[in-house]
Amino acid sequence: MNKAATSHFNIRVLECRLAAKLLAKYRGLQWGKVLRLEEVQTKLGVGLEEMLWITEDALHPEPYSPEEVCRCLGISLQELQTQILSPNTQDVPIFKLYQRAKHVYSEAARVLQFKKICEEAPDDTVQLLGELMNQSHASCRDMYECSCPELDQLVDICRKFGAQGSRLTGAGWGGCTVSLVPADKLTSFLANVHQAYYQRSDRNLTFEKQSLFATKPGGGALVFLEA
Repeated sequence: MNKAATSHFNIRVLECRLAAKLLAKYRGLQWGKVLRLEEVQTKLGVGLEEMLWITEDALHPEPYSPEEVCRCLGISLQELQTQILSPNTQDVPIFKLYQRAKHVYSEAARVLQFKKICEEAPDDTVQLLGELMNQSHASCRDMYECSCPELDQLVDICRKFGAQGSRLTGAGWGGCTVSLVPADKLTSFLANVHQAYYQRSDRNLTFEKQSLFATKPGGGALVFLEA
């Protein structure tokens, strides 16, 4: 997808901003300068699980119209358009605030759970990490709506052929998936995904050779300081 030619990113940013403002107002905070959902959590001094409960209480699953947002914040439509909305989101008819907030807070919680499992290394580490990856993709697909049919299909195929977990990675709306695959299943996994996703479709096999590959997690970037 030519992401620069769409408003997907801008709309998600705006929906998260509006959700943060409504949550802040609901809890009696000064919401005017709040821009991010993380700010609400920090100002309240609570954990992610409690933020999920607050989201359940404060926001409803049904989409919000611009007029309802204005009523919730006690502002005019003109104030919403000039002070909060960006030029390319002023014509958006609905905002899914509950879904975006639930995704952001639950995804942050999954990151911390993933880290904790890696540090503690229980016997079922791979299974637990895979479950978190699968939950992450479901949330990206259903709550944040940044997946696409091709990514969903690829994730399903990867799980079918041995991935303990699989999810989209990158910005979404097209792109890549990352899968957690046991080493002893790697050869058959690559062959089966190749067969199921590329050979049984009109996808370019040349492109596939550049895109389907195995790798291992690394330590990441480090900064070394002199003692």
